[in-house]
Amino acid sequence: MDPHTTEDLRAVAWNGTGLRLIDQTVLPVRLEYLDIDDVDGLVAAITTLAVRGAPALGAAGAYGVAIALLQGMREGWDEAAVTTAIARVREARPTAVNLAGGVDRVLPHVAGGVEAVLAEADRVVAEDLAANRAIGAYGADWILERVERRPLRVLTHCNTGALATAGWGTALGIVRELHARGVLDRVYVDETRPLLQGSRLTAWELAHEGIEHYVQADGAAASTIMRGLADVAVIGADRVAANGDVANKIGSVGVALACADAGIPFVVAAPTTTLDPATAGGDDIHIEERAEDEVLSVGGLRMAPGGSRAYNPAFDVTPARLVSALVTEAGVTIPAGH
Repeated sequence: MDPHTTEDLRAVAWNGTGLRLIDQTVLPVRLEYLDIDDVDGLVAAITTLAVRGAPALGAAGAYGVAIALLQGMREGWDEAAVTTAIARVREARPTAVNLAGGVDRVLPHVAGGVEAVLAEADRVVAEDLAANRAIGAYGADWILERVERRPLRVLTHCNTGALATAGWGTALGIVRELHARGVLDRVYVDETRPLLQGSRLTAWELAHEGIEHYVQADGAAASTIMRGLADVAVIGADRVAANGDVANKIGSVGVALACADAGIPFVVAAPTTTLDPATAGGDDIHIEERAEDEVLSVGGLRMAPGGSRAYNPAFDVTPARLVSALVTEAGVTIPAGH
């Protein structure tokens, strides 16, 4: 990878016998890869967030079916064992609809064998790359038509770049497009507690692109917006319900509320694979709760008293009424009631 670009960065790739994943748990200290050829390893990578981000999980899920088939052949599994293994991959993280969607996309090709599954998984990746490029262009166009200030100051939450997708990025793809057009001033990067996907991953991507950015504590986001220091907020999504409610990394709804008060756009960027018409609204989205230690400790060092407990929802839901625009590869829609 060129040290000054993330153009060719691939968080999820097939290496011929299994998956090669960028281990996102060790960034930005070092860039390391995980080569995975069994279901246990893939489920562990998903649950520990070595691979994360809705579109990237979709790709991992699609290739995960091939991994289950190959492991089944090596170890002599019967059909029921293969089905169980595929279900484990599909259910490894429940909130991100793309993971299940990636698995479901390739399931009809299982009868055709591993090569047929891999061919469909490759199509999942190619489609996501194309979708991300389109999202970047549509989102940049929409923002530039509605925000007068130049150059633009953008706030973003969590990581939505090449690391979270098949490449380029969704919300961060819009940021990259604005930068390419020469209209971007700076990016305020929420650190995104408790696992710091903003400071560890988004800042890493922006640094490689040479994009000026400032990492800030999550608690600073509302102040940054309401003091007039940001012109637009752009985030991704892990699931968009039928009514336009958006599930995204915890902390997103606070950004949306501040944008509404300040009168600046709150833009959600996601491929159509993240839209979930089967889920009526945000109240129906299952919110993943993760281990307490992620909140109580930092870098393995306990930061809270021994008797303290932690509440650790990984996501929150932003009501559609707070979303100024939803950008997909099909264009821009304005949620009802906004």
